[in-house]
Amino acid sequence: MTTAFDPKTPLAELAHALAQGTLTSRALTETALERIAEAGGNGGHAFISVDADGARAQADAIDAQRKAGAELSPLAGLPVSIKDLFDVVGQPTRAGSAVLADAAPATQDAEVVTRLRAAGAVLIGRSNMSEFAFSGLGINPHFGSPLSPWRPEERRVSGGSSSGAAASVATGMAAYGLGTDTGGSLRIPAAFCGLTGFKPTANRIPTQGGIPLSITLDSFGAIAPTVQCCAIVDQILAGAPQQAAALAVSSAAGRASKAERAAGIAGRRFAILTNVVMDGVEPEVERAFEAALARLSNLGAELVDMRFDTLDRLAAINKFGFSPMESWWYHRAWTATRAESYDARVLARIRAGEAATAADYLDLLAARRGVIADAAKAFEGYDAILMPTAPMLPPQIDDLKQDAAFFAANGRALRNPSIINFIDGCALSVPAPAYDDAPVGLMVAGLHGQDASILALGDAIEAGLLS
Repeated sequence: MTTAFDPKTPLAELAHALAQGTLTSRALTETALERIAEAGGNGGHAFISVDADGARAQADAIDAQRKAGAELSPLAGLPVSIKDLFDVVGQPTRAGSAVLADAAPATQDAEVVTRLRAAGAVLIGRSNMSEFAFSGLGINPHFGSPLSPWRPEERRVSGGSSSGAAASVATGMAAYGLGTDTGGSLRIPAAFCGLTGFKPTANRIPTQGGIPLSITLDSFGAIAPTVQCCAIVDQILAGAPQQAAALAVSSAAGRASKAERAAGIAGRRFAILTNVVMDGVEPEVERAFEAALARLSNLGAELVDMRFDTLDRLAAINKFGFSPMESWWYHRAWTATRAESYDARVLARIRAGEAATAADYLDLLAARRGVIADAAKAFEGYDAILMPTAPMLPPQIDDLKQDAAFFAANGRALRNPSIINFIDGCALSVPAPAYDDAPVGLMVAGLHGQDASILALGDAIEAGLLS
């Protein structure tokens, strides 16, 4: 096998090599396809389907354009995995479910896929996921469950719901992955696979052409090797290719050293939540989190421990939750005719929304507005909110066979990241250095619309933790 790129290579480095002519898109694509084939043809359950011929044709077209002197985006020629809930013209969208086994091919691309195509992305295949995106663990009884690359012999989950997206990037079957985040579905798998995931402010990226979990909370974004990678993809998804190109050029041209980037931490003020998010944190996660905080403090950050009392009421506020109520609305016809085709655990969560009334839904909308206002007041004057992305290491699949164990682990995985979705914020998960390379994520979160500042600050934090 000829290896054209190492797993987790930053996107700007790949784009620079392509621009310099030392690498071709076809070589990148063949490397990704060979890795997928070596792992059983589906990338070890990372993919539901692989479009090898289509990917090769896209790669050859990009190489031809580049040879002809065309000006291309930084994503041109880079292989991307597409989560199975996005429409791709000519392909069925199954959302990781047997319920949609007979789905007709999509007649047009989801808007985010259209934007990736326009940027020259090579669509390598449809990545696996928790059925209908309704789990933070990534277990799928229909198509198999992708594994975290950490201690693979122990068969640990890769995180959900964008499980295949993370697994594909961690193993070099794609340069980056397109996914979604409703309660942590980009950040949890990024944390469990040693990657970076960015959840943008909801509705900042168009959601047309994606099967919804919660029309209120869904966000579309990327899992990628670094913060800068996520920022480049985010700009493409947001319809700002020139900004994406500028980010890639600055990186490829030899941007500031890690120490210079980390200097941006000095004088920053971070809110360190002490209630709810630290409950039941596993020792390995706590040690990594504390070590990361110590590093940031040494670099000149001001760390302020604080209680956000509103968090103590979130469980009661979410008696039903947006995801169960809104997914019941979306699925109610299928649950009446195809209930046996669902993952029973997913169906149970969907049906939890059936008993909710219109009054319950309006009460939740009103309560959320109050929580968002509380958050805006509580976090005013802070540059970011820091917490562990998930309070535990990725659990072993064999330990989740019983429903009670599964639902307990699922709730724990989703608890911290879902807070940011509920307050309508944005957030990164970046790897926190840990003993034995254990995958621990540090969440760097902000309020509504603070995407650019969180990405910039996340880049400085990433550099600080690695310098």
